[in-house]
Amino acid sequence: MKLVFVGPTLPDAVNLVPADVEVRGPAKHRDILAAVNDGATVIGLIDGNFEDVAPIWHKEILFALSQGARVYGSSSMGALRAAECAAFGMIGIGKIYSRYASGELVDDSDVAQIHGPREMNYVSLSEPLVNVFATLDDLSLRRELDHAEYASLRTSAELMFFKERTYRAIVANANLPEHSSRERLEVLLRTNAINQKRLDGLKLLDAIAAADDKCVQVPADWTFASTMQWRKIL
Repeated sequence: MKLVFVGPTLPDAVNLVPADVEVRGPAKHRDILAAVNDGATVIGLIDGNFEDVAPIWHKEILFALSQGARVYGSSSMGALRAAECAAFGMIGIGKIYSRYASGELVDDSDVAQIHGPREMNYVSLSEPLVNVFATLDDLSLRRELDHAEYASLRTSAELMFFKERTYRAIVANANLPEHSSRERLEVLLRTNAINQKRLDGLKLLDAIAAADDKCVQVPADWTFASTMQWRKIL
């Protein structure tokens, strides 16, 4: 059984995966445990709930790995957990994962965004910082932004609370040089926006589709510890 936990990163995921891949919404506490108990052998983690509910627990991922399941992560909560659990066999995919794994990114909020519910197709209401970084870096590389504009826009985005971060707000709050046109910059950012979370998520879907739907050899270099706290959630 193959499944992927995904929401705002790829709201159209159900149309992008083969029929043998089940799409579930963003993961929360106990969801990966439930997936393993349902018979999942290949699990993809892209989006996860947080803030108002308990997030997916690392221990669940270790349990899945100890049962021989392949567990992949990318883009958002999946990139965070993959960077934290890579030593135990979780497979990270994409640029965002690589930046967390290398220590270039450290803050969980860099992938956070506010969005609508499933009924509204997870419509995005803010811009995650990792997407802003990708957009600014690309525009700078193409010399659409000068150094001062790049630096001021990046600083503006970094200082902003994740729920308030939009391209309009980033430009409005930036300490731009006098020669810069805020209207031009807002249009430039909007029309050239790079959705790095989506790009990484698509790579994860490809990996899930290509994976064999069967358990792999259980890791031999560590042993899952069934603690009292773990047994309480079973």
